[in-house]
Amino acid sequence: MHTDPSQRIVITGLGVVTPLGNDIEPLLSGLREGRSGIRTLTRVPLGVLPVNHGAEAAEFTGHIDDYGPLDKTVKRNIRKGSKVMCREIEMGVAVAQRAMADAGFTHEAFDRDRTGVVYGCDYIMSLPDEYAAGMKACLDGEGQFSFTRWGEQGLPKVNPLWLLKYLPNMPASHIAIYNDLRGANNSITVREASAGNAIGEAYSTLRRGHADALVVGSTGSRIHPLRTLHASMQESLASDRDDCESMSRPFNRDRDGGVLGEGAGAMMLETLAHAEKRGAKILGEVVGYGSSAVGPAAGDEYLKTAIVNVLRAALGAASPNEIGHINAHGLGTPQSDAGEAAAIAQVFGDASSQPPVTTVKGHFGNLGAGGGMVEAIASLCSLGDDLFPIRNLTDLDSNCPINAVTGSGIPSGDSFISVNVTPQGQASSVHIRRFAA
Repeated sequence: MHTDPSQRIVITGLGVVTPLGNDIEPLLSGLREGRSGIRTLTRVPLGVLPVNHGAEAAEFTGHIDDYGPLDKTVKRNIRKGSKVMCREIEMGVAVAQRAMADAGFTHEAFDRDRTGVVYGCDYIMSLPDEYAAGMKACLDGEGQFSFTRWGEQGLPKVNPLWLLKYLPNMPASHIAIYNDLRGANNSITVREASAGNAIGEAYSTLRRGHADALVVGSTGSRIHPLRTLHASMQESLASDRDDCESMSRPFNRDRDGGVLGEGAGAMMLETLAHAEKRGAKILGEVVGYGSSAVGPAAGDEYLKTAIVNVLRAALGAASPNEIGHINAHGLGTPQSDAGEAAAIAQVFGDASSQPPVTTVKGHFGNLGAGGGMVEAIASLCSLGDDLFPIRNLTDLDSNCPINAVTGSGIPSGDSFISVNVTPQGQASSVHIRRFAA
């Protein structure tokens, strides 16, 4: 355990946008009460893709009120900048502003040259509407698109700022610009592993002394005309059911795929010395992280190997029996869940010796790059209280030997490890505990 206040990294503010609501309280109550965020989709065409249901962050409209309390200057700048922010970027900026407000951010208490941003994001796809007018201008007399017309007739019809709406480094850029944060700034683009890697990068940056405080978050949406199509072609998605709320079934014997969702989360991380100096409330402490990439070329168990690597890295010198619970990736696909369960068993032993294992994906599926941060925040806010059970887990698969949380009254403990992995075998984990002076 680090005792130097400049080496201990603490969490002082939180913000979320989720399919269960845009605040911590509805997120936690929804998880504990077993509510689902999976509904009929409204933001993609119905009847033309393999799935018609997913978990939209329905309460997030992009209105300035969704960004939490703001001073007049920041509010004006966000309104002005909204024309170059797509939905994923808007959600990312909103949760950052909420986390900063929750942390009590002021320019008097924070040195702007030593306060920065580290943000996770997936690649973001443009909406087809961005090119519609340009493509229409390039149609010939027979209604066929002519590439020879694009330069002179098509391109001028495209908004010259369109690219700024979709670049994955823009959440970190906007947050820094709106709040005049001049410190370390980084963007992490590793799909579902982005959140854990963003926390790990921020943890390392702060411990190196390169910043005093960092806004750390991640944002993602898999509900988008092209992104949803891409996912349906590339991934194992759950079949539509009459009861759509039962589609996401992590570790259950009859699971058949993941469910598409969207959301974002953010934390304010500070060195303990900085947080104590300004009298901040301290919500938790980051004590370890792991990052690994093990691709399919490594063999059929590549996901297991990647997760084993990050679990061991996040544990560090701690004993496995010191961990209060594990927040698993729990994607709901046969391959991913089996590999993850095998990894947990290899590191922590059989189910009888493991800490309790839970996941939030039964409630709202895969939020993409935003999922890992929402999951970590849910676990952090549960420390010292009971855990939320895994929704839709009624028949644990024999291929998933985990100590699954299926009922109420299971203590969360004083620490947790949250893990995420991409289908390509990029994994990340974070180890967070309750703060002790």
